[in-house]
Amino acid sequence: MRIVLVGPPGAGKGTQAAYLAENLSIPHISTGDLFRANISQGTELGKQAKAFMDAGRLVPDEVTIGMAEDRLLQPDAAQGFLLDGFPRNVGQAQALDAFLAKTHVTLDAVLDLEVPEEEVVKRIAGRRLCRNDGGHVFHVEYNPPAAEGVCDTCGGELYQRSDDTEEAVRIRLEEYHSKTEPIIDYYKQQGLVQTIPALGKVAEVTRRAMDALRREV
Repeated sequence: MRIVLVGPPGAGKGTQAAYLAENLSIPHISTGDLFRANISQGTELGKQAKAFMDAGRLVPDEVTIGMAEDRLLQPDAAQGFLLDGFPRNVGQAQALDAFLAKTHVTLDAVLDLEVPEEEVVKRIAGRRLCRNDGGHVFHVEYNPPAAEGVCDTCGGELYQRSDDTEEAVRIRLEEYHSKTEPIIDYYKQQGLVQTIPALGKVAEVTRRAMDALRREV
């Protein structure tokens, strides 16, 4: 299957993408992975992206699109893929459609992970990371540490990232609504969108998504 996964920050896209890709035996292709791979390998697109990032500027759509197209041409994506974080706007969605048309394939579904805005704010603003190892993540409400501000695993100090504050989250949500959310209407016109309620346990959300995909087969 060829799937695009969309949803606001904090909707659990990365987690769901990993589970869905494993269940469907297709590669999970995230924008973050594309950037890291191209930059670490020193590709021409990676060099261009790094120059923009080092200058504190947004990477242009054509660079991101080029990376995505190169990745989709790799053998493991021939029988399907799950895109996470791309396309990020209608221009990128149109470019993806044009690319897929040239390769004579089409998308099977666009999964829209739906989470109430206040839940997004609560999920992200409540996150706390360990300064010793950012991989130890807690939440003030959903997964609190035994001792406030102290990592259960290593005893390190827990902190809130600057882009996880409520004010920063609401700015990210505004950007999502203005730039990314319009692709949902774009794909609805093609009859591809399946809205997945993303509240509840991870396994429950995965099951809803898999059930929706089965209806597409």
